[in-house]
Amino acid sequence: MSQAVLEGRCEDAKTIALLASRLDMAEQALRICKPQATKPPLVGATSKKQAGQAVPEPKIISPVTQLKPSSPYPAPSRLTQPTVVAPPSKLTPDQEAFKLAMTAAAQGYNNAQFNVAKMYAEGRGVTQNDAAAVSWYRAAAEQGNLKAQSALGLMYETGRGVTQSYAAAAIWYTKAAEQGYVISQYNLSVMYRDGRGVAQDLAAAVSWTRKAADQGLPNAQYNLGVMYANGQGVAQDLAAAVSWTRKAADQGFPNGQYNLGVMYANGQGVAQDLAAAVSWYRKAAEQGYADAQSNLGAMYANGQGVTQDLAAAVSWYRKAADQGFPNGQYNLGAMYANGRGVAQDLGAAVSWYRKAADQGSSNAQYALGFMYENGQGVTQDLAAAVSWYRKAAEQGLISAQFALGLMYKNGQGVTQDNAAAADWYRKAAEQGDADAQSNLAVMYKLGQGVPQDDAAAVGWLRKAADRDHAIGQYNLGVMYRDGRGVKQNSVEAYKWLSLAAGAGNASATRQRDTLAATMSATQIAEAQRLASEWRKK
Repeated sequence: MSQAVLEGRCEDAKTIALLASRLDMAEQALRICKPQATKPPLVGATSKKQAGQAVPEPKIISPVTQLKPSSPYPAPSRLTQPTVVAPPSKLTPDQEAFKLAMTAAAQGYNNAQFNVAKMYAEGRGVTQNDAAAVSWYRAAAEQGNLKAQSALGLMYETGRGVTQSYAAAAIWYTKAAEQGYVISQYNLSVMYRDGRGVAQDLAAAVSWTRKAADQGLPNAQYNLGVMYANGQGVAQDLAAAVSWTRKAADQGFPNGQYNLGVMYANGQGVAQDLAAAVSWYRKAAEQGYADAQSNLGAMYANGQGVTQDLAAAVSWYRKAADQGFPNGQYNLGAMYANGRGVAQDLGAAVSWYRKAADQGSSNAQYALGFMYENGQGVTQDLAAAVSWYRKAAEQGLISAQFALGLMYKNGQGVTQDNAAAADWYRKAAEQGDADAQSNLAVMYKLGQGVPQDDAAAVGWLRKAADRDHAIGQYNLGVMYRDGRGVKQNSVEAYKWLSLAAGAGNASATRQRDTLAATMSATQIAEAQRLASEWRKK
């Protein structure tokens, strides 16, 4: 099975991995990423597309990037008037810890200097001060303190307490990474992968990622799995991708659990196992991972790897939707539109479609255009329908390109324009849409919006016919019968008309039977044999 495309999203600080020294202070934040946009669904062989289908096959998410630290702490306020100083009170535990650490730091102990820096960075036992944190991190880092070198790299990368400098960040990460410090190895791998502060070097990224992964860091194990899956900096190896992804997943890393679910669902690097996919999706979903919640909803909706349960599908879609995840919002809208697992409510469908569409979901934009075109859940507005179709079509969504072509062809919501219709049909046709291929062929046959060209018409009809498109098969049969754009051939004509007739096309049945009266029994038998062989494909 072809490999899914990877796309990214940033996680919040809940996934921060913390490494502590004395005083139980977290050393620094790791950084993670997530996936985005869904694969547009193929449309059926109809002149109107049906809105509200569930988002198709899930995709592997993108490599993680580093978690960014939380928002900068506010600067301490300055007193503008003298105040009465209260009698000294007993120091809090954090204040006492800071006092002790400062005493040792002043004497040059690098661990104490690191602790003082951390307390300044976090505002623990002392007023938060990034510049002071940088100063103390530097003092410890210059004495070879690994945690301080790594933390100083992060301060440079994020521009906290110092002018942002990716190059300086890479230098300090390298110092700690070369001494085996796992967080710096991971952060340096991301710098090489993204070409920040260093020339992009995927092989170097893989090397540093592997060092961190070998130390058991789940972020690195996950990233290494992604790099094997995509063949980034290393030969593509889906089995290795599964192995590294599983190591991260087994540690409870939600990104890894989600990706492992995708690989089981798609049979990538492992035998396809929908039940296992559901299991891994569930683990990530129960940690609040929106991608997994949406995909788990789809598994319940389709009865894949689990007994079909539309109410459960709605529940999981809603969890993802409530987090603002556009796929979840779109799918929840589809459930409301079709009354699946919830009472049909076209107004609610429009509302959820709009939330996803406003975030750029092409599926939702198309669905919202459909609702406006047909006046479902919203007042009919053909101009609005065209607008939403266009947004989705410009993102390459096949169904939207075809729909926009129809709107131009029929002059609905836009000035009638055959050339524009042919252009949008062509975009969808080149992506393999049989409806668009058939309609574009007709425009070539009639010379509408394009120069009249029977040969081009036959070419597009053949593409549609080969996709078992009944109208395309019928029209191709007629072109063979009449010798338009192709050498006249009654056997081929009969074959294609028979195939269209088998799909229920009454006109094809009549034309085939009329043609049969002009053919020999041998010719008819040959045509029937060809049609039978085609059906077996």
